[in-house]
Amino acid sequence: MPISSGPAELFTLFTERLDGLGVDYMVTGSVATILYGTPRLTHDIDLVVRLGAADAARFVAAFPEEDFYCAPADIVRIEALRPQRGHFNVIHHETGFKADVYLFGNDPLHRWAFKNINRVSLGDRGLNVAPPEYVLLRKLEYHREGGSQKHIDDIRGLLATTPVDRDFIARWVAAIGLESAWALAAAP
Repeated sequence: MPISSGPAELFTLFTERLDGLGVDYMVTGSVATILYGTPRLTHDIDLVVRLGAADAARFVAAFPEEDFYCAPADIVRIEALRPQRGHFNVIHHETGFKADVYLFGNDPLHRWAFKNINRVSLGDRGLNVAPPEYVLLRKLEYHREGGSQKHIDDIRGLLATTPVDRDFIARWVAAIGLESAWALAAAP
């Protein structure tokens, strides 16, 4: 599924460095919905990264200070040690494009998603994209937490363009209490 070089350049600013480090990652959030066929504007890329505390300095070094703002290695290390919801940012100075980096932690949905990653071609480049079911479930969670309509719109667009395993989604929706958000997003 190729996309134009403009957005691809912004996305791969971050993912090529992760590929070079050999760090497992997946793209999720609005960029994933764009890649699955629902165009919209975004100012960031959401990445889930499998990163140990011992990898913090190497990670930070991959984003040189003259080109990027990156959280200091001590912060990355602390966030990598969190069992859930570890998070920090990396920002490209020239473009202002930001990566929200979420850490793998003990999240069972992350484990499932990493086993089901899709590799997407961007011309001669590629990146790892979270499965659409994962993207949809996280969008439901974000909607529950903040109420933003953009998440519902992204889910509706995703459902219109991409086949998903609705039985899988229904099981997770019930397990993590997302029934009302799912009813809203799945409504015609």
